Amino acid sequence: MKALLVAVILFWLPGYGIAMPQDDTEAAPIKVVNATQDQAIAERLRAITTSITGMEHIEINVQAGVLTLSGEIGNTQLKSDAGAIASRLEGVVYVQNQLQEQLAVRSRLEPAAEKFREMLSTTVQMLPLLLLAVLAVFVFALAGSWLSDRGALLRRFGLSELATNLGMRFVRLIITSIGILIALELLDATALVSAMLGVAGVIGIALGFAFRNIVENYLAGVLLSTRNPFAIGDAIQVNDMTGKVMRLTSRDTVLMTLDGNHLRIPNSLIITSPMTNFSRNPLRRFEFNVGVSVDLDLLVVRQLAIATLQAMPGILTEPRPRVLVQELGDSAVTVRVFAWIDQQETDFLKARSEAIRLVKAAFDHAGIEMPEPIYRIHMAETNAGQDIKPVQPLAAAPAKPLQPEAMVDVSTDDSIEQQFNAELSQSDEENLLPAAKESGAG
Repeated sequence: MKALLVAVILFWLPGYGIAMPQDDTEAAPIKVVNATQDQAIAERLRAITTSITGMEHIEINVQAGVLTLSGEIGNTQLKSDAGAIASRLEGVVYVQNQLQEQLAVRSRLEPAAEKFREMLSTTVQMLPLLLLAVLAVFVFALAGSWLSDRGALLRRFGLSELATNLGMRFVRLIITSIGILIALELLDATALVSAMLGVAGVIGIALGFAFRNIVENYLAGVLLSTRNPFAIGDAIQVNDMTGKVMRLTSRDTVLMTLDGNHLRIPNSLIITSPMTNFSRNPLRRFEFNVGVSVDLDLLVVRQLAIATLQAMPGILTEPRPRVLVQELGDSAVTVRVFAWIDQQETDFLKARSEAIRLVKAAFDHAGIEMPEPIYRIHMAETNAGQDIKPVQPLAAAPAKPLQPEAMVDVSTDDSIEQQFNAELSQSDEENLLPAAKESGAG
């Protein structure tokens, strides 16, 4: 039985091998029936290359369907294109691309010269339109420049100098842009506008990040010149910086400190920080604290301090001086003294100094005790045989009588004012604030 099975297998194996399918990847045979003649192929390709710039000098040779390209050609792209065209011709079996790129300078410059001649010819034809486009840009730019010099139109609406300049620049830019758009329309180049706007947007974003602080200070200068929170000569305080305003520029605000130094503060810092203007209101109040004994009648102390301030030159009777009990301490009662002055006639620092001096003198003359702080001291034990010398108390200084009112000097201090006016008259730096006032407040 096994022998029979083996015989059947051996009988069918040769037939099975013959019945297996052929490999489909075998190359298709080259047809030779009714094939295009070699001469016809060469003439057809020569007609094509003659019509293409840069392929006029290609040498073509066809033999048995094998097409050979030889000679010199302008560049690699033309060489690749010539080979692609040749391979598409009917009857071509194989293409031998033996073209060589031209290395001579003259051959390299010929295409560029041809393009330049074409551009020159196009420019000559468009010369009338080009002149009209240039004229349109010139006329609109001239009109924008004329309008930008008419800032008085915007000042009638109450705008500041910086805001007016910014508005005039914006008007000039808009009018000039209209002229450019008309010129592009005449030249049929409006598609260029979209590209220009895209590039301008990208450049604007980049410049915005790069010059963010400068832009912030410029915009803050516009807001400050519009809101006018201070004028030339005003005494202001921004954070812990104090001085008299000299000028406002597009980037910073210049102060003269009470030491005579120039202080430049960025406009963005001023617009975002708390600011105190001491000169906007000519009336200003000063205050100081005095400590008196806890055994005294506070009503008498209050009346004496008010009477002393009312008799002092430079102190206003309305609003009248005030004395309030501030705090009850361990060894003294603290009272706070308030008084008002007119900064246009009285110096603030001088008035406060004289008020403190006169109140102390009045209290000394009336026998009002102003005790010092009391401290409890624990003494360590010492040797019995060591003598301790007592400390001799200092003799109390005699109370000085009150000075006459004629000797009280509370006049305005013009030392900084003189330096301030000299700087304003000598400096030619831009100033966006209105003209200086006749007299500055200290």
